[in-house]
Amino acid sequence: MTSQSQGIEGRRIGFVGGGSMAGALIRGLLHSATVTATQIRASDVKPERLAELERTYGIETTTDNEALVRWADVIVLAVKPQIVDRVLAPIATGLNEGDLVISVAAGVPLEALEARLPERARVIRSMPNTAAIALAGATAIAPGAHATAEDVNVARGLFNAVGRCVVLDESLLDAVTGLSGSGPAYIMLMIEALADGGVKVGLSRDVALLLAAQTVYGAAKLQLETGEHPGRLKDMVTSPGGTAIAGLHTLESGGLRKTLIDAVEAATNRASELGEQMAKKLRR
Repeated sequence: MTSQSQGIEGRRIGFVGGGSMAGALIRGLLHSATVTATQIRASDVKPERLAELERTYGIETTTDNEALVRWADVIVLAVKPQIVDRVLAPIATGLNEGDLVISVAAGVPLEALEARLPERARVIRSMPNTAAIALAGATAIAPGAHATAEDVNVARGLFNAVGRCVVLDESLLDAVTGLSGSGPAYIMLMIEALADGGVKVGLSRDVALLLAAQTVYGAAKLQLETGEHPGRLKDMVTSPGGTAIAGLHTLESGGLRKTLIDAVEAATNRASELGEQMAKKLRR
């Protein structure tokens, strides 16, 4: 058992929705050895997806959300935000006192979730990213009005099993969406561009892509493991009159730093707009 995943051991975890994020979380939990397959169940409307989850992870599955919720004491709401309203009714019916609901539904505010669940329901909202599929996710969680410190530890244990997790106020989750939620798309574009650069200077496409992806991975791992400021790590690579400073000068001339800052801001603003639209829909 890793210290990162403590808090969720011994729990019965039910996934309402069996899509890619649920699959990533199930894989991470089993990989971390904090829970066994007998402690995890999942529901979905697609029998073929349930069969795949059973075959891959050895868990039990069902199409009955209410039965799943009655069995579980941690319910992970892993459905698309457009269908949250429909799914919450059977969850509310099956929820037991003391159960924890963890929502992965993007843009659905805590107030909307809590309003459709029993009084004093314990809810935590999360914003993970797609890198959870590779057990390298970045997730932020925000506790609801009645969530306890133990509930937060349970949620941290869930998301630490697929990467790293931070606890924030809900008001900051749009910013998280703009940075780490949307961030994999920015990095994929950078990897693609770096590989294109490698091809331009004579490398084969396969070699250029491998080197570009590994360089991004290695640089991120170096920063996370050393805890050093990225500017200092950048300076370690940048010798006077050398190749790195020539490349950095080109990046600065092209406005890379400003463009990335603007991208995070634009995505954050869009997340806020979509969240407000979702909140209005659920208030009806």
